[in-house]
Amino acid sequence: MTRYWCASAWLPEARVAPSVLIDTDGSPGQAVITGVTPGVPRPPDAVRLDGLVLPGFADVHSHAFHRVLRGRTHAGGGTFWTWREAMYAVAARLDPDSYRLLARAVFAEMVVSGITGVGEFHYLHHGRDGHPYPDPNAMGRSLVEAAVDTGIRLTLVDTCYLRGGLAADGTAVPLADVQHRFSDGDAQRWSRRVDQLAAQVSGQASVRVGAAIHSVRAVPPEQLATVAAWARERQVPLHVHLSEQPTENTATRAAYGVSPTALLARAGVLAPSTTVVHATHLDELDVATLGAAGVSVAMCPTTERDLADGIGPAGRLVRAGARLVLGSDSHAVIDLLEEARGVELDERLATGSRGSFAPGPLVTALTADGHRALGWPDAGRLAPGAPADLVAIRMDSVRTAGADPSQVVFAATAADVHTVVVGGRELARDGRHRVLGEVGPLLAQAVHELAGPADQPGAP
Repeated sequence: MTRYWCASAWLPEARVAPSVLIDTDGSPGQAVITGVTPGVPRPPDAVRLDGLVLPGFADVHSHAFHRVLRGRTHAGGGTFWTWREAMYAVAARLDPDSYRLLARAVFAEMVVSGITGVGEFHYLHHGRDGHPYPDPNAMGRSLVEAAVDTGIRLTLVDTCYLRGGLAADGTAVPLADVQHRFSDGDAQRWSRRVDQLAAQVSGQASVRVGAAIHSVRAVPPEQLATVAAWARERQVPLHVHLSEQPTENTATRAAYGVSPTALLARAGVLAPSTTVVHATHLDELDVATLGAAGVSVAMCPTTERDLADGIGPAGRLVRAGARLVLGSDSHAVIDLLEEARGVELDERLATGSRGSFAPGPLVTALTADGHRALGWPDAGRLAPGAPADLVAIRMDSVRTAGADPSQVVFAATAADVHTVVVGGRELARDGRHRVLGEVGPLLAQAVHELAGPADQPGAP
């Protein structure tokens, strides 16, 4: 049993309380909270956590290998689609060993930033020639090993990806060279491989396997229901990219006469266990459909800005009945506090009004609702029965000094996280991973081995 005394803590119902004693029990990495008592002096046997303690953050949408591109694609301009070519070039270089080293560094960066659970949207399945490895889940198992190395809780969102996309006129586009790495051929073969993966990792208590449809561009309509049924039968989360770019909407309407949202609804994909990612370009019927289905919507504001995607209708979606959750997606930034306030700040730009998302709902999005979307419904709360995931934030830094602790989400950054505990195991202190050490050198080495030349001024 370990006890933590928090100078202040964020309790359920968005209540910040002083002098909170949190009792935990269980083995390191698997401990749960057994008691939460506000307003008590620090016992001599309790670990002291200064500042404000929040529940662990959930990064609902991650592509670990995109981290290679941070700070390397900005000189030449371009669009989402030209950025995608640089991303594909990185995807073509990876193998199981380099993937593990990169993901380990990225997951370590997440941990020191306060992220205790991540949803890795995984579609880089096969060898560089498009053929399966002897273990067809070698790449997925590299991600699992990386998560175990860092101590982060992982939902491996294994992704079905079957074709190259849709042309503007709705014509199906065949897989490009690198995309053969992504495809199992059809949804039935995808499901058999993922069943094998789930069996392979079943002994890892900190790992769960979910499902994803890459997009309606990459999975034909007749295969959507197969993936949805697989997730429903196994009672695991189902995620899908949705309407990140207007061209997806145009091409889908040309091909099928309906929007991507309507196509997913027709196939039985939308449900409370479904998370749609981005949901940037929606009409009113799309918003109503998603809200009525009770889906979670993973907004990734720093990526959506970085790729010039646009500003999604977060306020309208939540008012319609959807749940807001957050992701760092391409890892242009790994800072869930920035993602949280980014939703509200972008909403202010789009609407001309302040206060669509108060601090309380934003913290719920980056904690309890985020973990729920990843299949960990007990996580993300400082309450008995929840995993002992604690994130302590300095309230005396140059960013947070003088801020109201109840509004910390609008002041703090990942740099203000000073201690991170996952399942009762302290994993980070003062920006350093307690097992792996300094994270910067890990990232520098992994990125150096995988990055091509940065873009140059005047490049397309």
